Order: sequence, then C-alpha cells, then structure tokens
Amino acid sequence: MIGTPGNRRPRTGGGDSRGPRDSRPRDQQPRDKKLRDKDIDVAREAARDVLRAVREQSAYANLLLPRLLRERRITGRDAAFATELTYGAARAQGLLDAVISAAANRGVDDIDGNVLDILRLGAYQLLRTRTSAHAAVSTSVDLARSELGMGPSGFVNAVLRKISQRDEELWIDELAPSMADDMIGNLAFRYAHPRWIAEVFFDALGHSAGQLQAALAADDQRPPVHLVARPGMITAEELALTSGGDEGRFSPYCVYLPGGDPGAIEAVRDGFAGVQDEGSQLVARAVTVADVGEDTGRWLDMCAGPGGKAALIGAIADIDGARLHALEVSDHRAELIRKVTGDLPVDVRVADARSSGLEPGYDRILLDAPCSGLGSLRRRPEARWRRTPDDVTELVVLQTELLTEALRLVKPGGVVIYSTCSPHPAETVDIIGAVVSSVPDARQLDARPLVAVGELDGSLLGPGPHVQLWPHLHGTDAMFLAAVTKDG
Repeated sequence: MIGTPGNRRPRTGGGDSRGPRDSRPRDQQPRDKKLRDKDIDVAREAARDVLRAVREQSAYANLLLPRLLRERRITGRDAAFATELTYGAARAQGLLDAVISAAANRGVDDIDGNVLDILRLGAYQLLRTRTSAHAAVSTSVDLARSELGMGPSGFVNAVLRKISQRDEELWIDELAPSMADDMIGNLAFRYAHPRWIAEVFFDALGHSAGQLQAALAADDQRPPVHLVARPGMITAEELALTSGGDEGRFSPYCVYLPGGDPGAIEAVRDGFAGVQDEGSQLVARAVTVADVGEDTGRWLDMCAGPGGKAALIGAIADIDGARLHALEVSDHRAELIRKVTGDLPVDVRVADARSSGLEPGYDRILLDAPCSGLGSLRRRPEARWRRTPDDVTELVVLQTELLTEALRLVKPGGVVIYSTCSPHPAETVDIIGAVVSSVPDARQLDARPLVAVGELDGSLLGPGPHVQLWPHLHGTDAMFLAAVTKDG
C-alpha cells in the first residue's frame, strides 16, 4: 500500500505565531523605494542564502549551512527551522519544481533563479511542514520584496497562493505518473527522487515494489545524527551518557544523537568522538576483525579522505599495535585526515592510490572507493539532483583500477574490504565479480560475519556473500561491503 506524504509532515518552529526578526543592521537594509523596508525572518533568510549558493556555486548545503548559522549566531528554534527548510527544500527540489511549474504555468528554467529559491522555500513550507499557509506565503513575499521589488514579490504571492489551494497528496495525484502505468515513476515523484535513481534502487532491491517504496520513503527523510566513540579514548556508553544520546543497535562504537549541535559536545570537540554514520563504522570495523592469519600490523586505507574511517581504524590499530597507512590524492583532504587522526598511528601520504609506489604485503586494506554517493542522498540533500547516470560510468573505471591495485598490495591470505556508499549494482556486485574473475588467485569471502554484531544478525544481512545496508532496513546509509582475499 502506498503511504501518504501527509504522514511525513515534521513539526517545525516556523508557524505564524513567531514574528519575523531582523537579520541585518538597519543601515544595511535596502532603501530603494520599490523595496519594502520590513524585518526579514532570520531562519528563512539563511535557508534562502544557502539554496542560492547551492544553485549558483554548486555549494554543499550540509557544509555551508552550519557555518552560516554560526556566523550569524542563529541558534535554538531559528537554527532548527533554518535547517529543516534548507535540507527539506533541497531534498524535495524535483517535486517542488514540478508543483511550482504547474502553478506558474511555466517551466522553472524560465523563472529567475533568485525568485525560484524563494518559491522553493515557500512551496516546501506549504506542502511539507505545518507552517500556516498565511505565514508561508507572506514571509516568502517579504523575502522577495526586500531585495527584488514589487513585481517579483507579486509573482511569488500569486504562485504560492495557487500552490496553497491543494495539499501535497493532491498535487502528486495531478502531476505524478499513474501507479498502474508507471510504478517506478510514481514512487520516484512521490518521494522526490530522479527516476533513474529509483530504477537503480529497484534493481538493487530485487525488483520488489514494496522494498522500493520503503527505501525511497526512508531516503526522503531527514537522517538522524550518528556519533562514533573512538576506542581507547571513550566508550559508546560514556559518550551516550555525556551527550544525552542512545547507544547504537549495531556498531559497538555508535551513539544516536536525538538533536542539537554535535560540535557542542565536549568529546567531539576533544577528538574523542566524531560524527559518522553507523554503516560507515561497520565498514571500518570489518577491516579490523577480518581473519588475516598472522597480522604483521601493516594496514592500509587507500582512499582515506576526509578521514572518518581512518580515525576509527587508527584508534583500533593503536590498541592492537598496528600502523595504518592512509592515502589521499588531494592535499586538502590529506590535511583533514591528519587533523582528525591526531596522535594515532596513522601515516598520511598524498598520492594516487592506483600508483602510490607502496610495496605489497599489507595485512588489511580498506578501499572505500570514490562512488556516486547514491547511498547517502539523505545526508547530502541536493546530491540527488546533481548526479547523472554518466557519473557512474566514469566512476566504474576508477573503481576497477583501484580494486585491482588493492589486490596487488594485499598479502596472500590478507583481506581487502571494498566499500561504496552506493547500492548501484555497477559500483558494487558487478565490480567485485569483474575484478575477482580477472585477478589470479583472488576470491570473494563471506562478508556477513564481519558485520554481524549487536542486533545485526543473519536475518538482516541477506544471502551474501556481500553486505548491502539500507536506511529503511538498518537505519544506516546504503553502504555496500565486500571482502576479497588472495590465495598464496
């Protein structure tokens, strides 16, 4: 049965009971006679500015918004509302644009970009929050009038008033492909995904319509914050107590944070903990628990930036008396690895992992390969509208070369953990099958025992030998994990 988006409406702090507040000094307010001199709501203005940067500069909302909130000293309910508006509007962009286009009777490409940003924010409030229609429309008009003038603000008013005449479900009924004729297209529209991504999920989920709906619905939600407690520094139990969170279901290092700014947590500030999806923690842990025979303590992270997995593996290496070599092709990202790993036994080298000059013989290798990121779309809200199928084609070549090199560098009997934050078959099972069949003495291992921890047992891990995690099944990003060895 198809769920209704009405069940997904979040509570926000953006109702009309809250008066708009000024975000700039009066002497910086525009004084053109065509512009209205009225205070602008700081949360909505911040959301608009981030959406504009995403559109004009290809910025990343999840990186820009926290910085902007700090710089403007936006906190509490305002910060929460700005976050909901920014990520929600970016995530639902395709659905919002279809509704805007129908209401405006013109394509969104024919609407001025600055106006479109405001329309997206207004439409999101009308369709997917409990903000009153009056507040959503009037504050959007104020945003437009404050910098664009009377004409654009009148257009915003007219379009949003038309959108407000129907709820999200009625707009979906009018604009989505019919369920009977195009099930994938209907679900893709309903849960704000490009159709090609829904097709990828459908293939990866064994052509199950129910699983596809559940996966898209979970991907259409704002994800929870997962913290990682770095072993030897702090335990998950201690981190949960000090952060007010709950210990994770699967990873022994995970804590679920119910809300708030993780950067304000003392353990995070001190480097004892970090922000990391539980699925990524399971991938890093798998590297350290695989059976490699005699472990000489020579470990490798081939594509280590920005350093989250390297920090967790490095913390375990510190306990086990091992040393991790971390490769990163980017100077900037290599610096991030050095910063996050601190005094851990991690040696960072700037190099292309396909031709690093390293000598073979590594006991354990993590290849967290560059990928399309289709498994973490809920954490990167605008990414689904930027990616194309051609991106995957280019990445598969790189992934193949990296895995081939990993098998050259691993010792006989050692283990390569290949992972991607993508469920795309071309980036996952197809890569493993092609490379293993082409490299002499290579064979795939059953990866399920490497992540069978906590409540994560065989009933949740599928038929193997690889592991594919999903937001709707495991509450994690859609991480893929395969284990490969090389016989002597």
